[in-house]
Amino acid sequence: MILNKSLFQIGSNNFQLKHLLVIGILILSFSLSLFLRSTTTQYGFELNEFDPFYNFRATEYIIENGYSQYFEWHDDKTWYPWGRDVSATSQSMLHLTAAITYQLFGGNSNLYDFTIIFPAIIGSLTVIVIFALVRLFAGTTAGLFASLLFSISLPILLRGTFGWFKSEPLGIFYGVLGLYLFLSGIRSKNKKIAFSKIILGGMVLTFGMASWGGNQFFIIPLGLFILALPFVRKDHKFLLSSIPVFVGTFLLTAIMFERPGPNFVFGIGGLSIIIPTIFLVACIFIQKISSDKNKIRNGLILLISVIIIGSSLFVISNESDSAVTLPSFRYLNALNPFLTTIDPLTDSVAEHATTNVKESFLFHTTILIFSGLGVWLVLSKKISKNEIFTKNDMRLFVIIIGITGVYVSSAFVRLEVFASISLVILASIALSILTKQIFSITLSQTKNYLLKTSYVGFIAILFMLPLVFPDNQSTLAFVDMPPAILSGGTPLLGTSANNDWLDTLEWIKLNTPENAVIASWWDYGYWITVMSERATLIDNATLIDSRITQVAQIFLSEPNDAWKSFNEMNVDYVVIFISGEKYMTPDNKLFFDLRGGGDESKITWFARIAEKHPSVYQHNDYKSPTNYFWNETLLGKLFPFTVLTYYNPQTQEESPIFRDNFHQLTIKNIKYSFDSSTPFNLVYASSTFVEEKSGPMTGVFVYKINKNYTPLD
Repeated sequence: MILNKSLFQIGSNNFQLKHLLVIGILILSFSLSLFLRSTTTQYGFELNEFDPFYNFRATEYIIENGYSQYFEWHDDKTWYPWGRDVSATSQSMLHLTAAITYQLFGGNSNLYDFTIIFPAIIGSLTVIVIFALVRLFAGTTAGLFASLLFSISLPILLRGTFGWFKSEPLGIFYGVLGLYLFLSGIRSKNKKIAFSKIILGGMVLTFGMASWGGNQFFIIPLGLFILALPFVRKDHKFLLSSIPVFVGTFLLTAIMFERPGPNFVFGIGGLSIIIPTIFLVACIFIQKISSDKNKIRNGLILLISVIIIGSSLFVISNESDSAVTLPSFRYLNALNPFLTTIDPLTDSVAEHATTNVKESFLFHTTILIFSGLGVWLVLSKKISKNEIFTKNDMRLFVIIIGITGVYVSSAFVRLEVFASISLVILASIALSILTKQIFSITLSQTKNYLLKTSYVGFIAILFMLPLVFPDNQSTLAFVDMPPAILSGGTPLLGTSANNDWLDTLEWIKLNTPENAVIASWWDYGYWITVMSERATLIDNATLIDSRITQVAQIFLSEPNDAWKSFNEMNVDYVVIFISGEKYMTPDNKLFFDLRGGGDESKITWFARIAEKHPSVYQHNDYKSPTNYFWNETLLGKLFPFTVLTYYNPQTQEESPIFRDNFHQLTIKNIKYSFDSSTPFNLVYASSTFVEEKSGPMTGVFVYKINKNYTPLD
């Protein structure tokens, strides 16, 4: 075969043409992934979203102060007046890995620029790791398909673009690498190499959890896999040593970090892998003393008993005060998606929205179709073991990770990355089998060439088409978005950008005292702390729910009461953000449609988090504020607008009062100008609010608290 043609030899290693093909496809996968992740840079070379700014600040602290100081750092710029114990409340491995790689490879580059590039490089390198992992299951062809599919997977791309210096890219890299090392280790025939991989795999998996808490997902398939091993592997002596070594390494490494730390090890997370390990040892012992015909039966009885007892303990722990540490609400929500609506703070985060069928198909498109075929082929007895899966345990692991990945992803849109990993594995196996079957068909030379060429072309078109079609919902369309700080994190600007937030943050930095305390909604806390270097009350870490509730209540309270509350909290400035569309009438009058994704679109969440009914503050379209909101709340007074009329864009009707399907239109009205008689003074407004022309408006407003104001009785 031409692919087996030898090119050159190094020592005992014969480098063949097929090796060059493998390297070429991996380079293609990496390049394609990096290209798709780079689209955000055309709007500006900035960090994207919110958390990356905090992660940059933490990494910068390591570079400037050293690793030991990082673990002692108490950040007094956040969660004023208490501050934040950074290493105990952060995904510290992300900061440590970024700092180490910057010192090794950063050269003379700016750290800010390096952290913009870092997630895209790490995310793109994961195509090589996923290749190695799937190659364990089903061979090189399947691994190559996996690398290509992973490089174009939309959920993976969305959470790993340039600037996305968040936990997922590094967490997934470590997680997949840890799985590869563990599974490769238990398959290795060389026991010394096997235990080296197993130990390293346990450590790397912990690194993944210390980079991203979501990596706790990998415990689920691992725990189920360990439960099943005594039934699918006969080398029980090896399992009795290798699995406890892996689990022990994993937990010992975890306990060395403040997060996940002891609470994880001695909580539900740790027990989820400790109990299967104890079961494995007990099951092997029972099978050893049982007769041949009763081995499986006795093992299954023990397994059922463990499942019943474990489930009962979990339910009891969940409903009572117990010694077992439960994970936070987000992780419980991943196990039980129906919990979403009981916590308005969690529910208010866009990435915590529950995934629906339409979104799942949009995210995975053709990968979803081939993954279904992959499940059927994996379970099919007609597939020869010589073609796929050298061992039944690998077949079992594929099924386990496929089911658990899809299930967990149903809780949050954010967790669709795990569905992507599962579906990529299954789809690549299906494509590998189909390809081998197609290329094994023997026809006449002309028909043979036509069949194989058509197949390759069809597969290429099938997977490349979603990248560009349809125009507004293709992969390129979704990743082709400006960084959040250039759009306010709103959909209003689409594929355009402005400097409203950057200019505002720079103004705060240059025009407010260094010890000033800024109040804003938690969405913007990291931006203000990092870019303006000012203390904030709340931020995107959402560490103290009661503080966020308090701020929401203040924003919805009467202005005099709000002034008193902010003064008691030593707040100096208040920042709000409003987004909408500006329209210029023929007689040069400007009016606004405020429904662009700023604070005006979060009034429902303000109310729910403040434990108030949203209908008091918004009409039943949940977009138009009520008169009570405009006239009686601080937030309504801080909005520099007054209601003009209501308008139906379909029928072109106007109404003086709210009606269904009508938009609330407003005009400029600054209620708190720089006046000693008002509790708050507007000291800065961003440029798109000031400009007298039509177009999108992402208004950022800075109000100074008037310390000389005398509140009314």
